[in-house]
Amino acid sequence: MPDIPAATPRSRVRVPLRFHDGYRVDADVVTFHGLADGQEHVAVVLGDPGPAPLVRLHSECLTGDVFGSARCDCGPQLREAVERIADRGGVLLYLRQEGRGIGLYNKLDAYALQDQGLDTYEANAALGLPEDARDYTAAAQMLRALGIRELDLLSNNPDKAGQLRTLGITVRDRVPTGVFTTAHNVRYLRAKVLQTQHTLPLAGLTEVTELTEVTELTELTAG
Repeated sequence: MPDIPAATPRSRVRVPLRFHDGYRVDADVVTFHGLADGQEHVAVVLGDPGPAPLVRLHSECLTGDVFGSARCDCGPQLREAVERIADRGGVLLYLRQEGRGIGLYNKLDAYALQDQGLDTYEANAALGLPEDARDYTAAAQMLRALGIRELDLLSNNPDKAGQLRTLGITVRDRVPTGVFTTAHNVRYLRAKVLQTQHTLPLAGLTEVTELTEVTELTELTAG
């Protein structure tokens, strides 16, 4: 097991969660002392976690989680994860890793480059930034502080499972999330499949891309 410093729970407070579609659930929000990266990550404990709870590592996305941006699938994934974890019992780790770890301003700069034709990873590289800067050491610390050593991971991203295993957490199964496509995010989702092997149906995303391109062409010629 890797030698990483222990974190400890700092506070635990009950918070009633209310979503725009009417879904409601109460959660315990836990804060921590001693996280390796010094960020204010929180654990959202939902339902009654068992010996191998369902866990999601959700990276903060202001544009998607708060403002409902259709350029990514973060907001719908967050909403789905809360309900699925509450039904089974588990934890959502809300990690302050905006833009896959590059920060909000850099993410918006990357959006501007994506508007010029680059994909999400190419845009980061063009800015001299990592394609994915996220490190999950703090997530492993949080899980250990909550007494979680084994879990099922709600994620399409194999890197999350790989990093947790390297950090000494047993990932028993990786459970895919739903697929939340819009006309604005389908190329982003395809890039995640092709560049970082996310478990999403590539054929379906190809069909949506072709349909989107036809729709956009029709709208342009009609105008």
